Amino acid sequence: MRRTGPSGRTVGNMRIVIAGGHGQIALRLERLLAARGDEVAGIIRRAEQGDDLRAAGAEPVLCDLESASVEEVAAHLRGADAAVFAAGAGPGSGPARKATVDRGAAVLFADAAERAGVRRHVVVSSMGADPAHPGDDVFDLYLRAKGEADEYVRSRASLEWTILRPGSLINDAGTGLVRLEASTGRGAVPRDDVAAVLAELVETPATAGLTLELISGSTPISVAIKSVAGN
Repeated sequence: MRRTGPSGRTVGNMRIVIAGGHGQIALRLERLLAARGDEVAGIIRRAEQGDDLRAAGAEPVLCDLESASVEEVAAHLRGADAAVFAAGAGPGSGPARKATVDRGAAVLFADAAERAGVRRHVVVSSMGADPAHPGDDVFDLYLRAKGEADEYVRSRASLEWTILRPGSLINDAGTGLVRLEASTGRGAVPRDDVAAVLAELVETPATAGLTLELISGSTPISVAIKSVAGN
């Protein structure tokens, strides 16, 4: 049973549903959440991805966010304490999937969370995401799609949303030291540290309403989150 403590952090085990459950950040996040005793479900498109989620301590949920209805996704979210959108079309995908995944699936997931009554909503976005981003290259389309999705989530008054915009993602081991602010400037950050920040954001609803950039830095993650949360 979850409750909010005096510091604004959630106390007690949570059920957390992650969209894009087989992604590199999501698998790291699932391990962290499961290790601290949370109940974790990851939404995946392909059944063969299920074993990787089980190994991470998460329950695989088969659902294609590009074709599912709001009600179908809401059914998987009901009873959850928090939802995390960590899905992405991936760097090898074309323009069409930037629209259907990076924007469309994010919008669908937010609508489903609202319908299911799951208020806590954390989004993995991208530094530079902007609905007005110029250009016609695939990466430009990606940043526009992510920006449009972020804008939509921010418009949902019933969601306690936090949007995280990491810098360049790298596979170096995490350091636990970050810079987490409304604007950090460009930089890189290990996926390990992104997952660790997400794990703390999920249980810190005092960060609701914030759009945060994340790069490597010199501040311990727990201190950085308390700082942006005003604690």
